Amino acid sequence: MAQGRQLSLWLACLGLALLGVPAAATGDESILNSEIGRQNNQSLLWGPYRPNLYFGVRPRIPQGLMAGLMWGKVDTYNDFQSSIRYTCEQNEGMKGYGWDEYDTRRGGIQSIHDIENGLDITTSFVKVPGGAHGGSWAARIKGEINDETPQDRKTIVFFYVTQEGEGKLEALEGDNSKGYDGDLTLEGSSEGLGNYKLTVTRGTGEHPTSDHKLTEFRGKGTVVQSLTYPDEVLWQAKPVVFKQLKEGVDWLVENKYDNTDAPPPWQVYQLANRPGIGNVQIIQKVFEGSFEFDVLFSSESAGKELTSADLTREIKETTESFGERFSSIFTLKAPFTAEKYKKFGRGMFSNLIGGIGYFHGQSVVDRSYASEYGEENEGFWQEAAEARARNKQQLEGPYELFTAIPSRPFFPRGFLWDEGFHLLPVADWDISLAMEVVKSWFNLMDDDGWIGREQILGSEARSKVPEEFQTQYPHYANPPTLFFVLDAFVEKLRKSNGTLPAGKEHLSQAALPLSTALVDNPELGLEYLRRLYPLLRRQFNWFKKTQAGDVKSYERDAYSTKEAYRWRGRTETHCLTSGLDDYPRPQPPHPGELHVDLLSWMGVMAKSLANIADALGFAEEVADLAKVRDAIEHNLDDLHWSAKEGCYCDATVDDFEENELVCHKGYISLFPFLTGLLPADSPRLGPLLALLADEDELWSPHGIRSLSKKDPFYGTNENYWRSPVWINVNYMAIVQLHNLATQQGPHQTTARDLYSRLRRNIVDTVYAAWEETGFAWEQYNPETGRGQRTQHFTGWTSLVVKIMAMDDLEEKAGRERDEL
Repeated sequence: MAQGRQLSLWLACLGLALLGVPAAATGDESILNSEIGRQNNQSLLWGPYRPNLYFGVRPRIPQGLMAGLMWGKVDTYNDFQSSIRYTCEQNEGMKGYGWDEYDTRRGGIQSIHDIENGLDITTSFVKVPGGAHGGSWAARIKGEINDETPQDRKTIVFFYVTQEGEGKLEALEGDNSKGYDGDLTLEGSSEGLGNYKLTVTRGTGEHPTSDHKLTEFRGKGTVVQSLTYPDEVLWQAKPVVFKQLKEGVDWLVENKYDNTDAPPPWQVYQLANRPGIGNVQIIQKVFEGSFEFDVLFSSESAGKELTSADLTREIKETTESFGERFSSIFTLKAPFTAEKYKKFGRGMFSNLIGGIGYFHGQSVVDRSYASEYGEENEGFWQEAAEARARNKQQLEGPYELFTAIPSRPFFPRGFLWDEGFHLLPVADWDISLAMEVVKSWFNLMDDDGWIGREQILGSEARSKVPEEFQTQYPHYANPPTLFFVLDAFVEKLRKSNGTLPAGKEHLSQAALPLSTALVDNPELGLEYLRRLYPLLRRQFNWFKKTQAGDVKSYERDAYSTKEAYRWRGRTETHCLTSGLDDYPRPQPPHPGELHVDLLSWMGVMAKSLANIADALGFAEEVADLAKVRDAIEHNLDDLHWSAKEGCYCDATVDDFEENELVCHKGYISLFPFLTGLLPADSPRLGPLLALLADEDELWSPHGIRSLSKKDPFYGTNENYWRSPVWINVNYMAIVQLHNLATQQGPHQTTARDLYSRLRRNIVDTVYAAWEETGFAWEQYNPETGRGQRTQHFTGWTSLVVKIMAMDDLEEKAGRERDEL
């Protein structure tokens, strides 16, 4: 597969040449591009890029140092194992957790409210640039016993450190054989990180004491155990730690420390101190009451070892910087200007951007290309299921991905259709970071143009996914939402007044604000698009080939016989590839089906590609894509509009193999509107806005329902996309209503009213659930507004930050009336 990736890069360069575009910039542009790329990689090397952990740090390289925080209470012998916290989990006794503020290039502060353990933990993380290996970083771990818990609560804390690949990691000897009364230091080296030192400070907080005779074998400060494991096991922190704890308990039993002479619980679970060389270093502290300690990672190439004083200063400066930037970038508009909304907005955005992770490993793929996967026969879903059962999957890769995630406890991995929504707020904050993530996704593309819809890379990622959902299929598509982000990037480029620096003397860090470097220097942004464009075109062509619908066989009356599409991967109950899972589709599934949401997504791609081609000066591409878009827009009406129902519908064929519309009013009915394919004077907008606003159909006090209340499938079975309010689709509706409300047209007044009410309803709903539970949620109940399904869903639900920053058209209209 490495050869396939090399071929992809070669084809990309070839595509540029065929378009008459140079494969790389020259002169000052090339120097600037190289320097920005270097600084960008350095500033993004380290981060809490293990978002599946409550606090986990790693570099953005395949093999390097990884660290994670683990803790639990030890007041009794029996509650320890169930109280251990390490991986983010749902329903683990938390009253909310997440980043209160976070900037990917600097750091931030996270709060964890562990009610079950009676502990509030704060993790502060900062990065300090410098040197040739991504600089240094530091973290402050602070635990406070909450007011409802006895203040002498015993807490065991582990800091679990591993080193992947070739290299060395060693815990230096302490001041006594039983442990460390002062700081503990690890020294390490690896090819990607060079030489480094990691110091865990003594910190503050009381250590429990005991007069049990076991004390002569156990220290009361910090202890470490140095172990060696195969790389593929390193991520399994809990089993590794519990194995060492069990060895300690077994030693107690062997030495006849039984129930008649039992040590206190905290001492039973205390590790023996065994420092040395090993790719696993288990650092343990035991506290009585509240505590605080620092973790200081110093890269030798940075030339300076970090201190706790440095960390204190950096935390203060990072907090000040974040507050100022957030207020300037996301200026919240009425009625969401109160401090409570600002705190809410900072938290929602920080959890989105703080959830960005780096993933590396192999993926399970079925490349059998079985004939049944073409889904051309009636009963195709049964044939495909049988083929999946008999075909052999294979591990491909390893691959790497830098991406945001939907949910730290439940979906800690990359999802293609989620990512475009994730990156819209990120693009406002740091467009260079957003484009780095986009590039990472497109680097996963195979030679045909396919990107797997769910990226489950490595054993750790697979451990969170049922086996039946792990395999990816190269004929399965997913909504191409990354094109939304590319459109936002092109818009920023068009608005940019930046100019290219004249020479090397302009290449200092101060002259290069990395977050906006690609738009401050427009030629660099255009160079980025030149390199990416062949991959975008290849993906578009892959969609056209693999998801094509059948117009000719059924003599459908359509403007174009080419622009019709059908999601592959359908079953009787689900169309997972559409992203709308259990939303009702024509029954039974038929190879003659056509899906209006997929045709709309093809329109999004054609529109975005033309926009990018225009920015790059590809005139022939613009003309070709204009024809495709025109055909798509005609076919939306010819193949999918129901005059009777007043909405867009999926199509199938009846018993006489004639075209038949199947209308389940809901999100799919609105898709041409939601994706911005309808002009302001479209005759279809009147009925669609009426459907959207109808309280007996889609409108609710908490947002637009996914399915009409009148539909027989409303609220039935899995009820995933059959009634709940989803923030990503409501965001799309709000954007399009705003567009209609701010331009002349027959629906301007109606759109303004709907925009204002929907904007308020969505923000109030998400805020109320967050205030009550401490979490953002995957979806919201249309009747009660309560959050549902996955908690800590700070993926596309974080779009609420952009919604709060959108115009208050009610206030604007009031000002205009006053002026008149």
